[in-house]
Amino acid sequence: MPAYNAEKTLKTTYEELPFDIVDDVVLVDDKSSDHTSALAREIGIQHVITHEQNLGYGGNQKSCYRKALELDADITIMVHPDYQYTPKLVPAMADIIASGLYDAVLASRILGKGALRGGMPLYKYIANRFLTLTQNILIGQKLSEYHTGYRAFSKRILQTIDFESNSDDFVFDNQMICQVFHADFEIAEVTCPTKYFEEASSINFARSTTYGLGVLKTSMQYWASKRGLIKPRIFQAKK
Repeated sequence: MPAYNAEKTLKTTYEELPFDIVDDVVLVDDKSSDHTSALAREIGIQHVITHEQNLGYGGNQKSCYRKALELDADITIMVHPDYQYTPKLVPAMADIIASGLYDAVLASRILGKGALRGGMPLYKYIANRFLTLTQNILIGQKLSEYHTGYRAFSKRILQTIDFESNSDDFVFDNQMICQVFHADFEIAEVTCPTKYFEEASSINFARSTTYGLGVLKTSMQYWASKRGLIKPRIFQAKK
């Protein structure tokens, strides 16, 4: 769980986790101004990491995945503690990886009609569709969306891709998907309902624009790298 000011929604999210299959819960608090870390310990989360300074969304995830590797997790699933995505999909996502069919699973808000029905702002929906179409063309894939924050990875992926070389900002998510494809792994998708409400984290228009430009840059780097034109650090072998 990459957390930032998640005190109001953390308990609800945590209590919905399927503890019959979840062995460890890791929460990384990116220097919240509320009591996220204290509440996490109070409700029984086993591994709580608190950053002494705010490292950003990508920097937070790096700490999450480092800890997952340290725990030798076979399957790692990122669930945002803001309750925008339901943890009830965890068993389905884990089973797809455990079965050996895929090494990565994305929970898509776009499959079905859940995005707008769940309150996704129209401008974000339109941007999502435009960026996804552009990326599918440049990367040669057919994902329904690249921008969900709900995802599952096998140990093999975390051991293979160099996620440490990615941005500490929001584009980290997109870079990681491109790294997975670049390393010739396949990604499955499941339909996911979503909820937009006051306490759910969401980036503003300016940050969304910066993210969109970063997404396009990452996709073009992928296209050029696959053709041997450049060798971006994010697509080089993990050291």
